[in-house]
Amino acid sequence: MKTAKLFSALGLLAMTAVLIYGFTIGNFSADGAKILANPWGIVSLVDLYVGFTLFSLWIAYREENKLVAALWIIAMMILGFFAGSLYVLLHLVFSKGDMARFFMGKQHREKGR
Repeated sequence: MKTAKLFSALGLLAMTAVLIYGFTIGNFSADGAKILANPWGIVSLVDLYVGFTLFSLWIAYREENKLVAALWIIAMMILGFFAGSLYVLLHLVFSKGDMARFFMGKQHREKGR
């Protein structure tokens, strides 16, 4: 559990740094056009959004409140693994060491565990 918290905190820190860097130094439109002009840029974006979608399915599964799930999924699609790292870190803390509760969320309670 400590290792998972460490990695999610490091992911959150790294994503915070690169998002600040990208938004302050980069040009979203111009840089995005370059990515979309490159076949491997397109492959990378598809790969990224497949990962976002799979992670979002886990969020939808484990969240009891559909509005909360929808907000996290929107954050995931906009902020990427900044939101994913924050989500994991928060739920590692909330689960208090219970990995079944961490992974299953509301499903954990419904199965009587």
